[in-house]
Amino acid sequence: MLLAVVAMPGIAPGAPRLPASDHEVLEQLAGRPGDSSELRRQRAALAATPRDAALASQVARELFRRANAEGDPRYVGYAQAALAPWQTGEAPPEILFARALVRQYRHDFAGALADLQRVVDRIPGHEGAHAWRAAIFMVRAEYPAAARECAALPPGDLYTLACAAYVEATTGHTGAAYARLARAAVELPSADETRLWVLTRLAEMAWRLGDAVAAEKHFRDALALGLEDNFLLAAYADFLLERGRPAEVLALLRDRTRSDTLLLRVAIAARALRRPEAAAHERVLGERFAASALRGERLHLAEESRYLLELREDAAGALAAALENWQDQREPRDALAVLEAAVAARQPQAAAPVLRWLEQTRFESARLERLAAALRASLR
Repeated sequence: MLLAVVAMPGIAPGAPRLPASDHEVLEQLAGRPGDSSELRRQRAALAATPRDAALASQVARELFRRANAEGDPRYVGYAQAALAPWQTGEAPPEILFARALVRQYRHDFAGALADLQRVVDRIPGHEGAHAWRAAIFMVRAEYPAAARECAALPPGDLYTLACAAYVEATTGHTGAAYARLARAAVELPSADETRLWVLTRLAEMAWRLGDAVAAEKHFRDALALGLEDNFLLAAYADFLLERGRPAEVLALLRDRTRSDTLLLRVAIAARALRRPEAAAHERVLGERFAASALRGERLHLAEESRYLLELREDAAGALAAALENWQDQREPRDALAVLEAAVAARQPQAAAPVLRWLEQTRFESARLERLAAALRASLR
């Protein structure tokens, strides 16, 4: 068998290591699939009736939820297996919806949007389909389309208001959007999952507005809900790192290093504190990114860019990864990755797409604007 090694910029592939004995544990895999007796029961039932669409979609959605909560993409692989009988041909709406979730996780945004459109064509009021179409349009920086999807959600609902506020906050109206959403979060009831999403968005808005006290309160209120959420943990860790509190990052993310996004924050915090384990964290990250490249997966390019910039001091490699990421994902954190790498690499012209995005959206962020100003000055 011929093996090809793909070396990414700044990442040296590790030498293969053979276990010392048949009993050595190399890695503890994600639970198959899960640690819940109910999910095990459902998977056993699905194995007996693999074309049970209702059960398959339920299992796939739960696995997708766990992938988001834990930051472990292997759960999405399990979800794909549950949906395998509908890879080709017609599929019922519940399968189309579950398949769209998996596709967007894999960054097949066009495929996900197409599946969600088929759901909406059959069930015009499908809230999940409209909400996820709005989320994907936001990732792609297609803000009018995202606003239309928000408008299709039930009026007066907290998530509907948050959906619209998120669009407004990204297009030059952060203060007004934040004030309106903060009031609604107090006044309107919601499920904990919705409240967590809303509180995380409020924290981000307050952070951008320069109100660190309010941002931290929103982050802590979201954590207090007790729901595992990889995105929330990464966002709060970034907040703590920016404020020079790496020890709190290590405490926050203890035992959560299976996620690449969270391990990155742990590695940055450990380096800042000069902890002896920092080098090991950095090595593991490099191995994970190299393995993803070998599999043809490019799911965490923004994290790779930050790894290359902050931990490997490879500005050129970081810029290449950030620009590749920007082709598919154009959220504020993706813009930040491009701007920081372009400044470090002294290649202001490479950041032109993000500078145009800032001008067109009127996105409000003192941090991004400082970087943009430095790049524009270099272009003069």
